[in-house]
Amino acid sequence: MADDDYIDSEFFNTSSDSSEGHKHFLEFHKFFLPCVYVVVFICGLLGNSLVLVIYLFYQKLKSLTDVFLMNLPLADLVFVCTLPFWAYASIHEWVFGKVMCKTLLGIYTLNFYTSMLILTCITMDRFIAVVQATKAYNQQAKRMAWGKAICLLIWVISLLVSLPQIIYGKVCYLDKLICGYHDEDISTVVLATQMTLGFFLPLLAMIVCYSVIIKTLLHARGFQKHKSLKIIFLVVAVFLLTQTPFNLVKLIRSTRWEHYTMTSFHYAIIITEAIAYLRACLNPVLYAFVGLKFRRNFWKLMKDIGCLPYLGVLGQWKSSEDASKTYSASHNVEATNMFQL
Repeated sequence: MADDDYIDSEFFNTSSDSSEGHKHFLEFHKFFLPCVYVVVFICGLLGNSLVLVIYLFYQKLKSLTDVFLMNLPLADLVFVCTLPFWAYASIHEWVFGKVMCKTLLGIYTLNFYTSMLILTCITMDRFIAVVQATKAYNQQAKRMAWGKAICLLIWVISLLVSLPQIIYGKVCYLDKLICGYHDEDISTVVLATQMTLGFFLPLLAMIVCYSVIIKTLLHARGFQKHKSLKIIFLVVAVFLLTQTPFNLVKLIRSTRWEHYTMTSFHYAIIITEAIAYLRACLNPVLYAFVGLKFRRNFWKLMKDIGCLPYLGVLGQWKSSEDASKTYSASHNVEATNMFQL
């Protein structure tokens, strides 16, 4: 975990800030991150579990998009399941042992970067579906096979990137027992690799692919075009707002040692880290619930478990869907493909 990595003995011994500032920071750290972990855990558990249930029992894996959207909540779900352990350790100390420390560090990192790489694949898949719609449709079976192979490769790559956390993860005593990873000899290489996979690669894919998609949609005509554009801007905005601050802080921290001794900088790390974890809650909404097919299956699930008076609610939703389809002309394949992903 990042927060365990930056709380070290040098911070407490060499900081130029007052001891009162240290005390306030430790109190803030003790209660702020656990609260964030619990909120992300609950929301991420509910949202991603719901997506998995719908894909397993209602929607099935009929397209490449479905394959990616099945792996994304799976990665996010395992990621959020590690958060209760870190929440407890932040409040008290690490009591789960060395093996559990290495395992949870590995699982945490594995699923974090699996999720980010899958986001990259979803972006590229949307690019092909919109810009090369006819070709994508004709090669659907081949794309499905490639997609499954790519998902397997993503998990393998993420496991390799996670190995330093697994190998060098350890429990040490710094005022209390903590589980963390820190190795000066390879930390720079690991940071560069993880930032490339976890931030710059998804960002580059979004900039390039969504720029072309927007250009294509602007030349299309139809009811769905405007909704598709809104979804694109929302996806990019959420990614930038949640991931940029934390990665920027990590880059700054890696360049100059004196940042380790600034209490204000440690506040920045904690807050931006908490913001970055929100993506695990937002991914189900951004990448699943925007699809018409997924929402239809969601209402079926709600009907089956008796959570709504489905005749009225489902009827209203059906009317909305039918109206949407009526306004969508058959020749506007680019716009409808984008919106229904």
